[in-house]
Amino acid sequence: MLLHPCAKVNLGLNIVSRRPDGYHNLETVFYPVPIFDTLEATPSHSLNLSTYPPLDCPPDRNLVVRAYKLLAADYNLPPVSIELHKDIPSQAGMGGGSSDGAFMLRLLNEEFQLGIDNRKLQEYATKLGADCPFFITAEPAYATGIGEQLEPLEDLREQLRDLYIAIVKPPVAVSTREAYAAITPRKPEVCCRDVVRMPVSEWRNLLTNDFEPPLFAIHPQLACIKAKLYDMGAVYAQMSGSGSALFGLFHSVPQQLEQTFPDCFTFAGVLG
Repeated sequence: MLLHPCAKVNLGLNIVSRRPDGYHNLETVFYPVPIFDTLEATPSHSLNLSTYPPLDCPPDRNLVVRAYKLLAADYNLPPVSIELHKDIPSQAGMGGGSSDGAFMLRLLNEEFQLGIDNRKLQEYATKLGADCPFFITAEPAYATGIGEQLEPLEDLREQLRDLYIAIVKPPVAVSTREAYAAITPRKPEVCCRDVVRMPVSEWRNLLTNDFEPPLFAIHPQLACIKAKLYDMGAVYAQMSGSGSALFGLFHSVPQQLEQTFPDCFTFAGVLG
């Protein structure tokens, strides 16, 4: 069976408090983006994983394998051979690994007719990672807690349907631990859930990512990319998650993206 795990961006990301367990409570809006990996699993004599391009993560730590083992602990699953083709950039703040793990849960549930509903699948997905539950439905959602508490935003697709998105991922490695260490948690003046219900033209000064100030200070290249996206005509631009991908929303197809950002991963497409 073949599925195509999608990427996501964060429309706003605010770290509101530190939890007793060492994690942080946040507020963000997850939005799916049409960049896809390819995930295929077929019954086999033994569990194995092949990836392209090759990943530097041991197979038993890969979220796809962990997803299989999570369900195999509760259901009688046969061994499978897994092929994963990566097109979502890594270390980008776009949820590529999380999406692969969540879509593996979906694939196994459908392929072997396990009958698990989405709520239960999201419970399994939470065990894989904080933003994994979003990818069980991959529909726009306001997320709180560590990212696992989801409130669907059913009207957001229609609001953004005619916009284009440009994504730029430079060859910059961002340490999530380093990013969180520089954050002072605080409640935002305006909740991102309320901001995204406003016209996109009003987002620029209201919809913020708390990771931007410390990471822009460490990696000035990221701030330059955001400024260039605005120079190109973006109505709104921001870093996704803890980076290092940045995105801009446009009323028309952004031109000369590859030429403007050489040596970067770039993507342009319509939202829907």
